[in-house]
Amino acid sequence: MALTLAACAEMLWLDKPIEWRCAKLDEMGFQVGLWNWCDHDLGKLEASGATFSIMNGYLEGRLTDDEGADILLASAREAAEVGKRLRVARLNLHGTGLGDGGRPKLAEVATPLKWVKARDTLNRICDLAEEVGVIFTLENLNLPVDHAGVPFARAEETLALVSAVNRPQLRLNLDLYHAQIGEGNLIELCRACLPWVGEIQVADVPGRCEPGTGEINYPGIARALREMGYAGPVGLEAWASGDPEAALEAFRSAFS
Repeated sequence: MALTLAACAEMLWLDKPIEWRCAKLDEMGFQVGLWNWCDHDLGKLEASGATFSIMNGYLEGRLTDDEGADILLASAREAAEVGKRLRVARLNLHGTGLGDGGRPKLAEVATPLKWVKARDTLNRICDLAEEVGVIFTLENLNLPVDHAGVPFARAEETLALVSAVNRPQLRLNLDLYHAQIGEGNLIELCRACLPWVGEIQVADVPGRCEPGTGEINYPGIARALREMGYAGPVGLEAWASGDPEAALEAFRSAFS
């Protein structure tokens, strides 16, 4: 059972224009992941001919209070319109808005009351998604290395929220790089999350480079995913340790 492979264009060929990167990934047989669409010329992205797997589904806002939720919904609506224009399959969310270096714009602790508010906000996101005709994902992050202070960062927390909402408009973006740093036990984590997964993202640990550069046995994870019946997208969200094309072929080899 072949997996659909994608790669984040904003982490590869950093000296090339983004539309060139998207076209190159398409030429190599990969779908394309994006971060902040607002940084790019949408017309050039369209003209690249790429198929877009995922992009940032908001620019501002947070899950856990009324003001932040209203800002998030307005931002998500804007992102949804862009996503429809680019035919992006999934629009990605986090526990709160991220600033420079992936740090949260507002560091929070996910208290039980905030958990309930986050669940309610995600239901509002699903209402929007149903109205507009898009799918959102909620991504887990790691706290020790990259995203200290983000609420609902661990995969067990994003799984709890998405499964509590339990609507087809909201899926998990299960990032195994982040999960390895924060939780480990990746195959069993994939098994627990499988009913709600919209996309799986990968990079090796440490270093956040392509499979084969660190400690994660990605060929073993790929075999396990196929045995579980997963046939969805797997996205490389990693820096290239050297030549980007070689990094992409290492990724392809690990998941083929």
